[in-house]
Amino acid sequence: QAVPAGSHVRLNLQTGDREAKLLDGENGKSDTREERRRKRLAKVDVDSNSFTSQELKKALAKMKESEKAERKVRRAHEEEVRKKFRPIEQLKEEFEKLNMKMEADYEIMVKLISKFNSSASTLDEKVAALYDLEYYVHQV
Repeated sequence: QAVPAGSHVRLNLQTGDREAKLLDGENGKSDTREERRRKRLAKVDVDSNSFTSQELKKALAKMKESEKAERKVRRAHEEEVRKKFRPIEQLKEEFEKLNMKMEADYEIMVKLISKFNSSASTLDEKVAALYDLEYYVHQV
């Protein structure tokens, strides 16, 4: 048996039955089953015991319309973001035109490790490489 969300449910250890407490309504009394059904299905006609196929089709159409509206809002937001930002490939091309090379953090870290491991590096260069490497590792 399904119970409304937020209901108090317990297991009676003496009888082994599961029990659910009906939620109190606004006036302090428990709502009847029909009142709870009307609240849950407020937008749909609930006077009959079953729904006609036309009522179901209308409800489904409303759901589809709201989903389409949500998709339009998401697309509009995505377009705004695309207008504000450029793809990384485009940025790399523009930096190359300016004779600047854009490197990712991992590329810089590989260079710092190779500088640290190099026997040609001085002690000061190795210490500087470690400090720089510490900065990049901390970000990761």
